[in-house]
Amino acid sequence: MWRALADPTRRALLDRLRAGPATTGALAEGHPLSRFGVMKHLRVLEAARLLLVEERGRERWNYLNPVPLRRLAARWLHPFTEAASDHLEALRRAVEVDATPASRSKTTRSKTTRRTRRAKLTSKRRSRP
Repeated sequence: MWRALADPTRRALLDRLRAGPATTGALAEGHPLSRFGVMKHLRVLEAARLLLVEERGRERWNYLNPVPLRRLAARWLHPFTEAASDHLEALRRAVEVDATPASRSKTTRSKTTRRTRRAKLTSKRRSRP
């Protein structure tokens, strides 16, 4: 499936099929490739089960098959998005805790104390012979 999704032309064909089914001829009209070039890409998508084909007389109707894409997303994308959203939620909580008035005054006090200590150390070092 990854090989099928790797090609930008095949991804464009899948994007076009999201709007609804289309014949091979209609898909070929919208691309700079020849009809045979589009058919080659459609065969790769069909082999990857991303495309369902229904033949009606002389026409081949192509349908997007979203099931493999959903499985791919569930297996490879959702675990990463869940981890990222957990990290963002933890960051939001940490920022909200820091934004409370009590923690803000405590932070300001600790910064002031650090600056004072630093200034005293610097002045002692300068006063030494």
